[in-house]
Amino acid sequence: MSKTFDSAGMVAEEALRAGRKGEMSMFEDMTNVLLVVPREVLDRARVFAGAATTRFKRPVSLQMVLRALIDEGLKRDGDRAVLANVEDQVQAVLRIRRGVGRAGSARRGDRIRPPGVSRRGGRTTQMRRS
Repeated sequence: MSKTFDSAGMVAEEALRAGRKGEMSMFEDMTNVLLVVPREVLDRARVFAGAATTRFKRPVSLQMVLRALIDEGLKRDGDRAVLANVEDQVQAVLRIRRGVGRAGSARRGDRIRPPGVSRRGGRTTQMRRS
């Protein structure tokens, strides 16, 4: 059985026990998110966590750094640099989707179908009349 952790790093069972004793966890309202980021960004965040660990002389996790960066970025509502980064990501996704669509249609077009069989696998109307 795998252990589940809350965003403060506590095992879920321990968090429940702590809550019963009147203690509060670091985050009351939590949710899990799968975040896909480029390796370069993750490496930079790891370096940042290492520098923070050295500065504070306390362990700083990658999760703490990512939470702080997301929080600070969201505080910069309307910041041109943040909006430009979001726009770049939107354009990259659109380019990828267009490329996949073209590549997929080329593969489908290369398939050899018997005469009178439509792309959906049924007979064409000309074949049904005969």
